[in-house]
Amino acid sequence: MDPNINLLERVDKALDAIRPFLKNDGGDVKVVEVSEEMVAKVVLLGACGSCPFSIMTLKNGIEQAVKREVPEIKEVIAIQDEE
Repeated sequence: MDPNINLLERVDKALDAIRPFLKNDGGDVKVVEVSEEMVAKVVLLGACGSCPFSIMTLKNGIEQAVKREVPEIKEVIAIQDEE
């Protein structure tokens, strides 16, 4: 079993703390993967994908929420959705 699956679930659960704030502004976030380097890769959805403040939201909101709940995570980065 892939040990990163549990990390993915933990990161997704940590994102639940910030999702209501993102949804209030018409956005959301989806965790795509956790790399071997403990970098969580997320996709910013809806209004968050095009917001000029998205990098601040990512670093000051999303990354902090994830690191607080999943201290193994070293960084959270946004990637483009491949769907």
